Amino acid sequence: MELNKEQIDILGEIGNISMGNAATTLSVMLNQRVDITTPQAEIIGRSAALDDYEKTCIFVQIHYIKGLTGNNVLILQEEDVLKMTSLMMGGDGINIDPEVTDLHLSAASEAMNQMMGTSATSMATMLGTETDISTPEVNRIDVESVKLFEKMFESQEDKFLKISFRLEVGEDLIDSTMVQLYPLDVAKQMVTLFQKNKNEE
Repeated sequence: MELNKEQIDILGEIGNISMGNAATTLSVMLNQRVDITTPQAEIIGRSAALDDYEKTCIFVQIHYIKGLTGNNVLILQEEDVLKMTSLMMGGDGINIDPEVTDLHLSAASEAMNQMMGTSATSMATMLGTETDISTPEVNRIDVESVKLFEKMFESQEDKFLKISFRLEVGEDLIDSTMVQLYPLDVAKQMVTLFQKNKNEE
């Protein structure tokens, strides 16, 4: 079963509210204004998942341990992670390290753990079921290394729900795209729970 337009809109709205709350958490961690714009939600094939990225990017893999079965991936630009790490460590987000190291990946994992924890809490309210995640796994991936990307998903789905957010931090520190990918079977679980919760209200 494919998702219809109404269901994709529902998923966009879930993403909008949950990531809006996550932005507040990130804002506190970075001590900067963080805006995440209304997302664009669409269904894409697996092969199109990295079309927004060149060179290397940072993959944050999030496993659901309660409420939903499966995982999703958040994709960040490498430079954005360097800027966020700088801000988390009291820097200015401008004078950044030349490349991502284990230290940056560890900081990114902590930031995403808190952000996605907040996101899961607000999703739980919308889905009417307790939702929880494990500590995110963070990897630096060369866009050419599609094999690594292929292994990231527990699901063998060839289609994904792609939610694209515009991420803005501070006064022109970061103005970038952040992408969240849900295998279609996870997206369908979210829609089913959301609609069931709405009917019960």
